[in-house]
Formats: sequence, C-alpha cells, structure tokens
Amino acid sequence: MPAFLDVPVSGAYHLVLWIAQTFEPLTGPYSAALAIVACTVAVRLALLPLSIRAAHGTKSRTALLPQLKEISERHKGDPERLNREIAALQAESGSVFAGCLPTLAQLPFFWVMYRLFSTAVVAGQSNQLLSGTLFGAPLGVHWPLLTSTPVYLGLAVLLAVVAYFSARWQARSADTQPSGLVGQLTRVLPYGTLATAAFIPLAAGLYLLTTTTWTVAERAILSR
Repeated sequence: MPAFLDVPVSGAYHLVLWIAQTFEPLTGPYSAALAIVACTVAVRLALLPLSIRAAHGTKSRTALLPQLKEISERHKGDPERLNREIAALQAESGSVFAGCLPTLAQLPFFWVMYRLFSTAVVAGQSNQLLSGTLFGAPLGVHWPLLTSTPVYLGLAVLLAVVAYFSARWQARSADTQPSGLVGQLTRVLPYGTLATAAFIPLAAGLYLLTTTTWTVAERAILSR
C-alpha cells in the first residue's frame, strides 16, 4: 500500500473499530458488519457534494451533444476547423472536466475504504474488523471457504441485481457513452463487481455491495 495512505487507513480503521465496539452490546457478532455499512454510507454522504458536481458536469456534456453533432456535420470536410470549433465550444461551456474532476477526487476515499476492509494487518495490528461474522460467515474469509454457507451466494445475487440496474442506466444514457466496443464494455462493466467479489474478503464484498447500491440510487436521483 502506498505510504501516504497509511495514516488515513489507520485513522479510518480506529474510527470504524470504535463504531463496531459501540454497536456490539446491541448487535453482538453483527457489529463489525453494521459498522462497515454505516461507515460506507457516512463516506458516501460526505462525498455527495462531489457527486452532485459530477452529475451537473454530465448533464452539461449531454446538453452539448446537439451542437457537437451540428458542428461535425458542418465541418466534416475540414478536420482542422472541426477540432477548433469543438475545442472552442467545450472551452466556452466549461464542461470538459466538470464531471471528471469530482469523480477522480473520490477515488482516494474509495481506495482507503477498500484497503480497510480487505487487509489483514492495519496500523501494525491484526484487522479486528475481519474477525466479525455475518450470519455465521467470517468477514475475513474469501469465497472458496464460504461455499457451504448461503451468505456469499446471497451477496452475489444482490451484487447482480445492483449491476443489472447500473447496466440499465448505462443503456439509457447510451447517447453520452462511447460507441463500438468501448461502449459495449462500458455497459457490461457493472457486472465486474461479481468477479471482484470472488477474490476479496466478505467484509470488502459487503463494502462493495453498499457503495454500488448507493451509486445506483444516487444516479437515479441526480439524473432527474
């Protein structure tokens, strides 16, 4: 893990562990799982302003599509003039990076959260969050050892449902997505969470389910 992430991961670990210990008298063995969900929701709430800016940027780019199409038709025989006109339109609207930068700004937070729920040793000690259970399944165990319990199967089903709705959203916004093979890959990419879940601990899978569910709900609301 990059050294500059040691401090935020350590701080986040102690915070989530404190939340889990606070929940424990009421929730027992489910305290770590509930702390993971609660912490994930809290982080997504904190990042909501960035998500709103990203959504506004996407809407701005979508609004430019008719003008871009008109410019492409008007100057299709003059590639140099076409590039100048498109660059001028994008510069005038300020929409080139309006949605990209807020999205990129969220990546360090998501990386810290993933490391927190998938690393056996955090802050120089054993990750106690992975010692919890969810319906009898250890949070620190991977898919192959969980085949005898329905927990991971249930997680996979829920991830598939979330991926389905995410893929539907991608299909509805096809006009703003790349065409050809890249566009097809963009629309099937949500199902990659199923493959990811097979190689990460149940704790990280629970985080993945929570954050992807939030993303789908957030898109549905902010795209209105």
